[in-house]
Amino acid sequence: MDQLAAMRAFRRVVESGSFTAAAAELNQSHTIVSRQVRQLELELGAQLLNRTTRRFALTEAGQEYYERSRHILDQIDDAAQAVSAHQTRPSGTLRINAPMAFGTLELAQWLPQFIIANPQLKVDLVCNDRLVDVIEEGFDVALRLTRGLPDSTLVAKRLATCEILLAAAPAYLERQGVPQQPADLVRHNCLTYTLALKPSEFQFYAADGREHAVTVRGNLQANTGIALRSAALAGLGIAATSSFIVHEDLRRGDLLQVLPGFTLKPRDLYAIYPQNRHLSPKVRAFVDFAVAWYATPRWD
Repeated sequence: MDQLAAMRAFRRVVESGSFTAAAAELNQSHTIVSRQVRQLELELGAQLLNRTTRRFALTEAGQEYYERSRHILDQIDDAAQAVSAHQTRPSGTLRINAPMAFGTLELAQWLPQFIIANPQLKVDLVCNDRLVDVIEEGFDVALRLTRGLPDSTLVAKRLATCEILLAAAPAYLERQGVPQQPADLVRHNCLTYTLALKPSEFQFYAADGREHAVTVRGNLQANTGIALRSAALAGLGIAATSSFIVHEDLRRGDLLQVLPGFTLKPRDLYAIYPQNRHLSPKVRAFVDFAVAWYATPRWD
């Protein structure tokens, strides 16, 4: 008797709910599947299934054997996948979740290159600013910008550091003056990000390590850094925003960094994905591409 084949047949019978369905899934006859299960029972010296003319039920021994054999079969399949994964090209659908601003302004810059490099892969990108449940909502990988990750069974691969800075249009600074110290911000129109832990409080760190906490006010708050950038470009006020959003504006001089001698606590960019014994080729390809992309600082 091929015991491994018999174990697979028994598992399919249990999980499909019938010998007929199991036979169809295994591309075998009903007779062969039934014989494999009976031979397995004879080999074990125990009855695994209580059968009637139309249905069956697991015995106590059958339930225990099913749980143990399922674990063994999963390990065998994992071992086979580990060997073949290196030879398998990424394919199928890769579902990615990303914050709205990051997905729109940053990920969109390099995602086409990734897709071109993996032509057998289809990408489903979902951008939003709520904290999604990666496993529950069926995502293969999520990109997160955060100052800290909660305890989780998910794997977190750090990709880059994103500075948080203050920026304003030259016209605004000419009109209202250039802040020299964090305390000067109380006299300015500050544009704040509502999803921050404390949107109206800026915590600065000076070069000598001293901390400066300032409570600010302004006539615009938004849950997307894109809106704050647009408002800053229009000369409305000083925006607190991520460097990936405004680095090109700063390079061109359309925006100027405010209080460059003081720093706000940065956020780290992570790729988050479910913990499996072996990464699927499509997730591995995406994470490896992202690691290579951000090996060179992008937002200085």
